[in-house]
Amino acid sequence: MSESFPRLHARTRRFSLGVPRGFTIAPGGDRVVFLRTKGGSDPVTCLWEYDVLSGTERLIADPRVLAADEENLPPEERARRERSREQAGGIVGYSTDAAVTTAAFALAGGLYVVELATRHVRRLKTAGPVIDPRMSPTGVHVGYVSGGAFHIQDLEDEVDHTLARPEGPGVAYGLAEFVAAEELDRMRGYWWSPAGDALLVERYDESGVCTWHVADPANPARPPAEQRYPAAGTPNAEVELFVLTLDGGRVPVPFDDEYLVNAVWDAHGLSIVTLTRDQRTMRLFDVAPATGASTLVREDTDPAWVDVVTGIPGHLSDGSLVWVATAEGGRRLFVGDRPVTPPGLQVREVLDVDGETVLFRAGGEPTEIALWAYRKGQIALVSPTESGVYNGHTAGGTLVVTGQTLDSEGSVARVLHNGKPCGHIASHAERPGLDLRVSLIRAGERDLSTAVILPSGHVPGSARLPVLMDPYGGPHAQRVLAASGAYLTSQWFADQGFAVVVADGRGTPGRGPEFERAILHDLATPVLEDQIDALHGAAAQFPDDLDLSRVGIRGWSFGGYLAALAVLRRPDVFHAAVAGAPVTDWRLYDTCYTERYLGHPDEGHYEASSLFADADKLERPLLLIHGLADDNVVAAHTLRLSSALLAAGRPHSVLPLSGVTHMTPQEVVAENLLLLQVEFLKKALS
Repeated sequence: MSESFPRLHARTRRFSLGVPRGFTIAPGGDRVVFLRTKGGSDPVTCLWEYDVLSGTERLIADPRVLAADEENLPPEERARRERSREQAGGIVGYSTDAAVTTAAFALAGGLYVVELATRHVRRLKTAGPVIDPRMSPTGVHVGYVSGGAFHIQDLEDEVDHTLARPEGPGVAYGLAEFVAAEELDRMRGYWWSPAGDALLVERYDESGVCTWHVADPANPARPPAEQRYPAAGTPNAEVELFVLTLDGGRVPVPFDDEYLVNAVWDAHGLSIVTLTRDQRTMRLFDVAPATGASTLVREDTDPAWVDVVTGIPGHLSDGSLVWVATAEGGRRLFVGDRPVTPPGLQVREVLDVDGETVLFRAGGEPTEIALWAYRKGQIALVSPTESGVYNGHTAGGTLVVTGQTLDSEGSVARVLHNGKPCGHIASHAERPGLDLRVSLIRAGERDLSTAVILPSGHVPGSARLPVLMDPYGGPHAQRVLAASGAYLTSQWFADQGFAVVVADGRGTPGRGPEFERAILHDLATPVLEDQIDALHGAAAQFPDDLDLSRVGIRGWSFGGYLAALAVLRRPDVFHAAVAGAPVTDWRLYDTCYTERYLGHPDEGHYEASSLFADADKLERPLLLIHGLADDNVVAAHTLRLSSALLAAGRPHSVLPLSGVTHMTPQEVVAENLLLLQVEFLKKALS
């Protein structure tokens, strides 16, 4: 008997296991280092190397051979994995020297270094459990964080040096603070100089941040975990920067803005990017490492917010600045002070700057994300012409292109050298075994990107099916993409007897800054209007397949908020909802995300987006699901909404998940969550 999709989906970590990732290309372009598990259900990530000319790969380091015990990870490492949504275990991150001859990684709190040519692995003695080890560009030292202190170790004599120690509780050196990792896509807190003789190191002090307690009610003997959580309108961690030299020197790098977005230390100098608390001004500074003095290079402003784009700043070999900013209604790539992409091509991120080449992701059609390269004043498409979602890296004339389409099953990693295909890096991911029936359409008055997924055996026009809206619907994330992996769970729900509709409304990426900024000061009205608009638009195009008298909605995180919002405010349209880990009161969510869209709580924009005032309107079945160990959207969101519903006399269901975080990585939990949702929706919509 074949394994059920829910079990396979859970066991394979949403089919992410076995997929190659984390690519580093050697400067000569002859080798590619990467991460991958050995199989599609193997959760232990190994380090590999691919030879570009021969097309062969070698296993460099296997955690099982190293006998590492991952049951007792440092709490900081568990938090880092939660912030990065890491699904697997083993070697989940690594760094190399500039020549890509030596790699360092942390495993179960230990520090390991491997010579790639010989595959000789050694474990270094450290002061304590290790977080985020990074090789110096010269390969002579490795930096790491342990217990909030920042260390470097000389790889020749294995002498450990502590360059900075925390001065008190709540202080740490070399790590990204909570909001940087969760909301700014900055997972690191230190940067080596190109010469390997100094580092820029972050110091954060979160002693002034609100202390929250995340308890496990199923195990009352365990003390609650303390967490510093910067809720909207409350203090953030105080962040400072220092240039630390290997001989013990310490130079402060002062800046006035609230957030450190990024830092880059390359052959053209040290640069930092900062963002004001209201996120309407972003500044780029050049920093003199010897004195800490900074010079303003660029200042971007926006009356709503300035977009944080990964991969910038960068520099071409002649020192020209690589940047991304909004101009003429589009998010555009800049080289120097000149935009080099058209306004209609929305730039998503910069991936690599290699000499005179800039590799970046961008798309004109919202459902497609292609790979483009800028070189000598021209841009060129470098990913396949087939519609899909692509990513990649480049160095030394070698280009690794990963991606998938609606017709492909899983991701493919192609390797090209000097523009010519020379092989693939194999994926060991399991096959979902689903027959996708996805139609991508534009729906409603705003031509919203929408996917309609029908059961694999459904004959069009043969029956009108209950509808399941399956959105995320909020900023940062798209659901409607020309990629098969985006619809696996939706297809499984469809095969249970639903017509599934997935729509990206205002606020979601892909259609440019104006579309995204339509949610300013109101996270509820535009996104809910657009789900209804897309639903009716889809029904107009599939009139004999969608039954609008039976409409359910499900979602997680922002999607959970949207699902609860839908049945509370529009019971005439939505007849049942499953709200997983929903944000119910935006005052309980973090500063950086929430204030970007709603401003400071004192400005008065929060009530209109809260769910509590709508509690007495509930007249449809609502299932609330929440992990009690969630440190991102804490369980208080669901518990407070449940209390408000109870006070209003409105029946509802609550499913608490003991020991489960925002990611729900546990196999049994992930499997049964799908089954329970189907049972609930079928009963509610029958």
